Amino acid sequence: MDKLKNILAGGPTRWGIASAGLISHDFTNSIVGVLPTEEHMVVAVAARKIEDAESFAAKHNIEKAYGDYQELANDEKVDVIYIGSINTAHLSLAKMYLEAGKSVLCEKPLCVNLKQTEELVNLARSKKVFLMEAVWSRCLPSYKAMMKAIDDGEVGEVKQVICNFGFPITTDRVNKKEMGGGTILDLGIYTIQLAQLVFGGEMPKVTAAGHLNETGCDESASIILTYSDGRTASLSTSCKVQLPNEAVIVGTKGTVKLINFWTSIELIHADGRSEKFDLPSGARNPFNFLNSANFAHEAAHVRQCLMKGATESDLISLTETLTIANIMEQARKQIGVHYPQDD
Repeated sequence: MDKLKNILAGGPTRWGIASAGLISHDFTNSIVGVLPTEEHMVVAVAARKIEDAESFAAKHNIEKAYGDYQELANDEKVDVIYIGSINTAHLSLAKMYLEAGKSVLCEKPLCVNLKQTEELVNLARSKKVFLMEAVWSRCLPSYKAMMKAIDDGEVGEVKQVICNFGFPITTDRVNKKEMGGGTILDLGIYTIQLAQLVFGGEMPKVTAAGHLNETGCDESASIILTYSDGRTASLSTSCKVQLPNEAVIVGTKGTVKLINFWTSIELIHADGRSEKFDLPSGARNPFNFLNSANFAHEAAHVRQCLMKGATESDLISLTETLTIANIMEQARKQIGVHYPQDD
C-alpha cells in the first residue's frame, strides 16, 4: 500500500507506459486531454530504443522517456504501468514491474499460455500488488447496458452466444508464432471473454477447429463452448476476412446484439431499439484503431480499483483471466498451435 499512498491520499494516478507502439499510443491518447489531470497523469514512457520513447513522449507531452524498461520500474513517481508490448514480452515485463511493487495493467492476452498466466497471477497475489489483464471491453458502458438488459429479463433465459471477430491482418504480431501470433490470442480472447461474462465465468467444454498459416499460427478458428443447462457459445475468428464482428445474445424471449462488440458504442435491444453511447472526447492526437477513445473507461476503472486498495479488478478478475487462458490454450492446441513457451 505504501506504493499507492499518493492515490489513496486523493492524488492523481501516475501512469507509466511500457512500449511505444500503436496500442500504447491509443491508450495514452485516451488519457491525455480526455481524463481530468487531477485524476490521471502520464508521467513516463519506456521503449527498447530511447529515440522511440523520446518521440512518444514529445507527442504526448510526457516528462520522462527511458530507453530501458527497468528504468521505468525504478521510477518512484510511477504508480501503475500499462504494458502495450508484443505478447511474448508480457511475462518478463509484468514480472519486473510487480517485483518493483508497481501496479500493472497488461494488454491481453496476459501471457501466451496458461503456465505463464498462472506464474504471473501467483506472483501478483503473493506480492499483493494490483494486476489486471487489459480486457477493455469489460469497462464499456455498452457492456454494462447489455448485462442490465439480460439481468432485467429482456431476453429471458440466455441459451446461446454467437460472436465473431475478423479482419484481414498482415502484421507480424498476429502472423508469426515467435511473436505469440494467432487469431485466438489476438482476437478470440475478446469473443471468449464475452461468452464468459454472459455465462457467469463457468469453465465450459472446449471444441475447436481451424486453419494454420505457414508459421504454425491459427489464421482462423471456430470454437464451440458448451456450458451447463443447455447453454452454448459459437465463436469464430479470422485474420483473412472481415467478419460481422457482432455479439448476439439469444434467450428464450428475445435477442440483444452488440455492434463492433469489442469496443461497442451501440446495443440493439430485444425490441429492436438502438441504444448508443458517446465516445470519450478531448484526445489531442488521432487514434490508430476503432473507438480507441474507449480506453479512457479502462484507465478510469483502474484508478477506481486502486483507490479502493483492490489488488484485482472486479470487472475482470485474475481467476477469470486464468479461466480464459485455459479456454484459449485448449482451443489452440486442438487446432495445432504450439508455442516455444509451451515446452
